[in-house]
This record gives sequence, structure tokens and C-alpha cells, in this order.
Amino acid sequence: MTAQVDYLAVVFTATSGASGELLGSDEKELVQLVWQLVDVKNKKLGKVNELLIKPDLSDLTGEKEEEDVVEEDVEEENVFGADCVSKVTDIEAALNLFYLQLTNEVNSAGAGTSVCLCTDGQLHIRQVIHPEAASKNILVPECFYSFFDLRKEFKNHFPTSDLKALNVHIMAESLNIPVDVPTMWDPSAALDPAAILPAEVAAQQVQLMASVAITLLSEPFCHMFSNPERVSEKFESGTCSKMEKVSDNTVIRARGLPWQSSDQDIARFFRGLNIAKGGVALCLNAQGRRNGEALVRFVSEEHRDLALQRHKHHMGNRYIEVYKATGEDFLKIAGGTSNEVAMFLSREDQIIIRMRGLPFTATHEQVLAFFSPGDGLKEMCPVSGGRDGILFVRYPDGRPTGDAFVLFSCEEHAQCALRKHKEILGKRYIELFKSTAAEVQQVLNRYSSAPLIPVAPAPLVSMLPAVSLLPPPGSVRDCLRLRGLPYTASIEDILTFLGEFTHDIRQHGVHMVLNQQGRPSGDCFIQMTSAERALQASQRLHKHVMSSQRGANSRYVEVFPCSAEEMGLVLMGGSLSHTHTHTHTRSRSGTGLSPPPCKSRRLSPPSYSFTPAPPVLPTEAAALYPPIGQVLLAPRPLPPGHAYYPASLQLYTNYTAYYPSPPGSPTALGFFPSPSSLSSPGGLVRMPGLTYNSNGVKDLINSVQGYQGPTESVSLLSSSLIGQSTGGDAPLMSLPALMTKPGGQYLDLTLL
Repeated sequence: MTAQVDYLAVVFTATSGASGELLGSDEKELVQLVWQLVDVKNKKLGKVNELLIKPDLSDLTGEKEEEDVVEEDVEEENVFGADCVSKVTDIEAALNLFYLQLTNEVNSAGAGTSVCLCTDGQLHIRQVIHPEAASKNILVPECFYSFFDLRKEFKNHFPTSDLKALNVHIMAESLNIPVDVPTMWDPSAALDPAAILPAEVAAQQVQLMASVAITLLSEPFCHMFSNPERVSEKFESGTCSKMEKVSDNTVIRARGLPWQSSDQDIARFFRGLNIAKGGVALCLNAQGRRNGEALVRFVSEEHRDLALQRHKHHMGNRYIEVYKATGEDFLKIAGGTSNEVAMFLSREDQIIIRMRGLPFTATHEQVLAFFSPGDGLKEMCPVSGGRDGILFVRYPDGRPTGDAFVLFSCEEHAQCALRKHKEILGKRYIELFKSTAAEVQQVLNRYSSAPLIPVAPAPLVSMLPAVSLLPPPGSVRDCLRLRGLPYTASIEDILTFLGEFTHDIRQHGVHMVLNQQGRPSGDCFIQMTSAERALQASQRLHKHVMSSQRGANSRYVEVFPCSAEEMGLVLMGGSLSHTHTHTHTRSRSGTGLSPPPCKSRRLSPPSYSFTPAPPVLPTEAAALYPPIGQVLLAPRPLPPGHAYYPASLQLYTNYTAYYPSPPGSPTALGFFPSPSSLSSPGGLVRMPGLTYNSNGVKDLINSVQGYQGPTESVSLLSSSLIGQSTGGDAPLMSLPALMTKPGGQYLDLTLL
């Protein structure tokens, strides 16, 4: 709107809760609506109209009143300064009556037809009327989608004014407008903004706002009311590029959303505020499911600040938490770079449905047939664009993920498609969800791009030489990985499960993988005597059932062959490439050697280089021992097996806190006779970082259970005669130096 309007309808609202700058922040209902018509051309004022919203409680009390729902032109000695007072029972009746009275008064005035609302600030329209109407599914009259902010119009002539500090009282004083009522309510003087506004104040505020508008229209200001504020009627979906600049002052994070909520539901929660095109991004968890959070981008900082005032407002029966976020957070979720996705999302006014659980062999024709009407069904849900309206989600190597997105031209077709939820395609039932453009970008980004981190984590042992993270190709696959173990399974259960292959396990060759709470993760690695026996074991025992002696549960266990390098990498928290091929079949799991799920970042790209640290041992002492890296990573061989960790293992972790348990073997657990004692002298290991409340030697013996070392060689450094640990150090005789966790604390073992 560029031309000046013919009439201004000065509007003031009040709720049953807070007023002033906190109006609408407590989610209270509208109880009072006061307005006055201003003739812009003739600079005349109309009568003051007041609408009182009082719910009809007759149904609750059992008393039936004979009066009408709406009472117009009630004359009550004009106590509150209003010329016409009307009473209604709900907000829908109030808004419709307001629009009817406004239209009638404009038509009777005869000076023009264009009219626009005018309020003191943004809160009355954006934070009171639209949110309550949206929560009650009420259609708002068209006149409430555009309005003039009297503060911004005033600021055009007084540029130094602070919009947040402005109110009608300050504007009247600046324009030298006399205040007729000495008890006029001054918002800036209110000690408690959360206090409920007195009933007689609303009419006084409207009269003062009308006087300010007339003064601005008159000389010397001669103001033009020509560019009103706009309220978005509908949220527009769209795409966002990762190269786009998003201001940190326009993004919020909403938390606690119902899992089935869509972008339109979130836009309805923020009704009255203008969300940028494609500005709603639903967040997904590691499994690709919605986690109840969303990032919302608004058109300006002003709208973002108003959104923050809706913290803990309700969406249905759930309250929603609203916090500040950054533009970078939004781009991580909603930003995309794929041309295929951009073309798919370029069609406007399309409804997106997500399909999950598709067979890996599903084709476009099968998806189109899935949504075609069946025998005897009249419902139609044609896919928009045919084959072009289907987007399959794939891994970087082209393998399907089982997800797809489908476009529908209208809401009716989309609802018809959603009724096919959990119907069968091939031999699988298909899950259907209403989706968004931001979710399409997020799912594609998750599967099609490798995560990168700016810096590599610090190495666990600083004196190690720089080696490649990933195991070298062509390694001997003489180890087994067992996945899906019962959580109550012990090493004895594993040995029983292996049966005849127990004889082929190397000394100290059973390594259970523990999580950060020290509990079994369901994975286990076993070192075998040869690659042939490892392959035979995997072929014979794959997906056989394992029972646990300590629990009634039993599960089938997946058995994969792997190399010692791959075993060591996973045990130390690394990640393996998906490009390996499994011995049995090519599947989504690759080699079955991807690391346990963790909260940390994945190590990528595949290798890092670190600056070598100075040696720890003096030159004279180093001459008596082999190189420190060889001692830590390839200790002296144990008959009849070999090292606990392979020599080429990169010994640093990515903060996953996954670590191996003390190793076991048939000889250590009494399955077979124990081999002879070591022929070579043991090594001395120092363990700094012991807990002060530990039980001394007992804890240390438990932490190195499974290693060959006499218990009498364990001693504690102490300043007391009874041997209590106060310094937190202990020299310990043990062969492999690795990270252990006695008493809930990690220990860094250093060979002396």
C-alpha cells in the first residue's frame, strides 16, 4: 500500500494477564477490545467503541440467562469513557463484531473506503489476537493482517526516539498534547509490568492514541500513513543454500515439540510473527527421526525477540521452550548444496511426504503403484510430476538407504497418501510422514556428505610416531568380531558359544568392548591363530543364538572376520570406511566393523599428522630398552599368541570413552592348562591418576586381571606406614601398557 488510507482504526487490547511490554507473554485470553475511527482526510474522530469478552458460564452453573449473546449500545452513564459498549462470549464473536461495526461506520462516514488498523506497538496484533485465534482454530478477519505501528510512524519525525522505550504517554508529551484526565495510566510508570491493566484505562489510551495520530497528520508534520506492517497469512516453504548468510539475531530454537508436528504446525505456533521463506527446520536424531526440536528463522530481529516471549507457551498439551540460536546452527540443519535436491524442491505449493522402510530394490514404478488406487477404492493420491516427484535417498556410493520423498500437489492428495501408512510394498511395511523442505535437506546432507572436524583430537600418548588412522589394505583377517551379544554375556559365555573354535583363540585374545559406564556394549573381538580358522568360525557361527548364564535372555549373534588392525582401531574409538566388502555378502553394514554408536565426532579425514614430541627417556636409559612406541604398541610376544594391540595401531581416541575390558582366554579362565610363566623379565609400568579412595592393591589387581604378572610385584607409593595411597601413583608389573579404568577413573600407564 503506497497511497495514504482514508481511515485509521486506533485499536487497544487488554488480556486477563500482564500488560505493557509483557502483554501476551503469559498466554492469557483477550478480555477487552477498544477502538476509535480516525478520518484521515478531514482529521475528525469517531466514537469510542468497546467490546467486552466475558465467557458464558450458564452451561457450567446450570442457570440459563435469557439475554442475548451480544448486547450493543449499552448505556451505563459512560463510566469508562466509551460511547458504545458491547458484550460477547468469545474471541471469535468479538473479532467478527469488530469487523462488522468497523465496516458499517466507514460506510456511513462516506469519506472513503480504505481503512487500516493502528496500534501502540506490535504486541496487540502479533502477540494477543493472532496467537489466541490460531490456538483456537479461529479465522481472523482480513483487516488484522495489516496495521500501522504508531511508534514507528512517530519515530519518522523523531529519529532519536527509542522504540522499546516509547509509549503513548511519551509521544503525547513530545507533541505537546494536553492530557485531560489527570489519572491517565502511564505504562512507563508501572512498577509491575505483570500487573493487570485497570478496566477504565483502555478507552483513555485509545483517545490519546487518536490525538497523537491527528497531530501527526496536521501541520507541521503532515505525516503520510502509507506503508503498514504486514502479518504473514501463510508460511512459505523453500530451500536454503549453505552459502547463504543467516543473521544470528533472527534464529531461535524451539524444544519440546510433538514428534508428529510439521513445519505448518510450528508456523501456527508462531502465528502473528513473520517467518522467513523456508525458515522452519525440523531437527533429526542420529537415527534420522525427529527429536522434538526445530530451528526457526524470522525476517528480522524484532520478530525474533517477540518469539522469545512465547517461551513455554503451549502447543496442544505440551509447552514449548524457546531459546536463541545462531545462523550457523540453522544452516547446518536446513542448508543444502545438491542440485538434485534443489530441482526437487523448486516446485512451489507442493506437499512433501517421507517414505521410510523401503526395500533396497524399490523403483519409481513401484512407488507410483503404491500410491495408485487399489481395487474398489475411489480415493486418488497421484504423485505430482510422476517420476520427477520421487526422490530416493542414497549413500555416496549409490546404495539406497530405504528412504524416499514424494511430492503431492494438494493437501487432499497428501492426506489420502498418509492413510496408506504401514501398508505393504514388496515384503516390507512402509512408514509415511508429512515432511518439510528443511527435512529433505537434512536427510540428504546426513547420508551424502562425510562429516569433517576442523582439528584432530590430541593423541593419547604424545610420544607415539605419526601413523595412518585407517588400517592398511590387504591385512590378514585373523580376528573375529561378535556383534549383538546379550548384555549379561561373560567371557565364559563367549567361549561356550565358540565351541570347537575355542582351541584356536590366542593367549589373552578375547576382548569385550565396554561403554563409558563400564558396561558391555554388545561387541567383542577375538584373536584367532589363523585367518582360515577365523573365516570358518564366522561362516559356521554367524547369526547363531548365544545364551547367557547370568540372564534368561538369548540373542542371535553376528560374527564377522576382521584384521588385528581393524580390531585395534575400533577398540580405540576410531571409525572404518564403508568401502570394505564383507566376506559373506555385501550389505549396509559393510564389514560390520563400524564403531559402536557414540556421542562424539567421527575422525575424518582418514589420517592426521602430529608433530613428534621429544623423547621421555634419557639417552642412556633408552639404549637399554627397545623404542618406546614398539614397547607400547607391540610388546614382547606371549606364548603362544602375539601382541594385545597390532604394531600399526594409531593410539588415540575420539572421546568416545569406549575401551576394551581386560583380555581373557581359555587358559586364563581354566578351560585349558595355563602355559608356563614368562621366560623373559617383566617390564615396570607406572600408573598415575589413581583415585584417592581406592582399596589399594585389590583394585590394581582387578584392573590388570588377565595379564601375566605376579601379584607380589604390585606396590603403592605411600607416605604412611600402612600403605594407603595418598600420592595417586603406583608402579605395577604388567606386560601390555593400555588404558584401564579401575574405580571409575581412567589411568595412563607409562612403561618405565
